[in-house]
Amino acid sequence: MSEHSPQDVALSMRGVSRRFRSGEGWLDILRGVDLDIRAGELVALVAPSGTGKSTLLHLAGLLESPDSGAISIGTRDVHGLSDLARTAVRRDEIGFVYQFHHLLAEFTARENVMLPQLIAGVLPAVARARADDLLSRFGLAHRLTQMPGKLSGGEQQRTAIARALANAPRLLLADEPTGNLDVHTSDVVFDELVRTVRSDGVAALIATHNDALAARMDRVVTLRDGMIVAL
Repeated sequence: MSEHSPQDVALSMRGVSRRFRSGEGWLDILRGVDLDIRAGELVALVAPSGTGKSTLLHLAGLLESPDSGAISIGTRDVHGLSDLARTAVRRDEIGFVYQFHHLLAEFTARENVMLPQLIAGVLPAVARARADDLLSRFGLAHRLTQMPGKLSGGEQQRTAIARALANAPRLLLADEPTGNLDVHTSDVVFDELVRTVRSDGVAALIATHNDALAARMDRVVTLRDGMIVAL
């Protein structure tokens, strides 16, 4: 792996390990993971189910803590941060996209994208303008006031991606973001995601089983024996 300046690296994992108790013993899921992702780079994580893919995403997103090793978001080592500080880093620096959109059904598309900004203390007028801009980028300018139940599957997922990008995160983590969509819609949503990641300089780690999508990213990595291997 090539070296990059600290300012260029959005996610750095060094020697990251995670194990879980299994019966009377322990199961090593991740063993010494090393991974850097740069600003504006899309990295595909392609690995069979049960090999630690979700665990890796949870660790990168500070939803879990490693048993050993170091994780940095930008230049900030997150080891030893309090729960409150980790929550703040997740809110301000990391965006999450899942296979299922998880939009709040009682709020419009615009309001769903405004909410994370309001939680971060952004003024309502500013949050509204940001939400409208993001949704417009994803081709949803005419759907701003629609409830999620009135949106198609592709529109719901585009809204979820816009929500993940609402606080201008340094790092975007996505778990099968187009896995629940048909082929055409998947391609459209992915194209929009790539365009936004590139233009905003976001680093993206995207777990997918779709080899065609993975091949369109900058790098493809997998997990083998609990460690990252470049393909």
